[in-house]
Amino acid sequence: MSNVKMEAAIVFESYLPDALRRALEYARDNGFVASLPALLHARANAPYDNIIWNTWFTSNTEESVVTTKQGNHVVVVIHGGGIYGKPERFERLYRANQTRSNSEGFTGQYAGKISAQEACNVLQGKLPDGTEIPVYPFGEFKRGIADLPWRYGVILDFEMARRSEKGYQPFDVLREEPNLIVRAGGVEPLAAYLDKAQARHNTDLMGNFHPFHQINPDQLQTRVVFLAGNKGGVGSESGNLEFGYDAEYGIGGYASIHGMARYVAVAPRDVSTGVRDLPFAA
Repeated sequence: MSNVKMEAAIVFESYLPDALRRALEYARDNGFVASLPALLHARANAPYDNIIWNTWFTSNTEESVVTTKQGNHVVVVIHGGGIYGKPERFERLYRANQTRSNSEGFTGQYAGKISAQEACNVLQGKLPDGTEIPVYPFGEFKRGIADLPWRYGVILDFEMARRSEKGYQPFDVLREEPNLIVRAGGVEPLAAYLDKAQARHNTDLMGNFHPFHQINPDQLQTRVVFLAGNKGGVGSESGNLEFGYDAEYGIGGYASIHGMARYVAVAPRDVSTGVRDLPFAA
């Protein structure tokens, strides 16, 4: 009987590249750093007193605003590590000259600028580490994709993403919200998470925020999506714009990627060689 099990570890650092580096080292080749769909799936299958419900997390999901060859603005969402899938890419961003004319610094809203080549490649599922992943148009993705890999992309029309409701919304509205369908990994995973989130306190609203109403879509850029959480889920339907590391604002796309990070890394481990599950008391 195999003693190998998938085990997860929380990796927190005050400097995002260090957190990502440690998470990738834990995951190694046979594991992964949890994307937003993975984090939501874990919550949907965990009791409310588990830490997964009671603090915030940095997801290994990024949203890039790019322009197609036909001149259309789109949002390319990559789950599992994309353009900024390695800590070295974050380091380039952090160390770039931050004047507005610099092509490698932050945007005015603290997204990471990306190059035209990176934008072209991500549309085709070609990532900087040499990996090629499937990328699905939103319509096809919404209908359902069988056997999704842990790393993939979805292309969403920018105007559709921009028009999507943001803020604290009723759960029935959230079930049909395009940005959230993509962020959650599909219609069914979203429904499972929303059911569990609503049942926690029998609430009527949940926060879902995006920046697409306030950015220039001609500026090629990438953001990382954060999952909020605090002890007990207090404030999850306040209706006020509650932000910050301790706020329960739901799912956000505003957060600056220049700061702290808390990733979850998952990897196979031989439990027979560790002390974690040994009985130390009679």
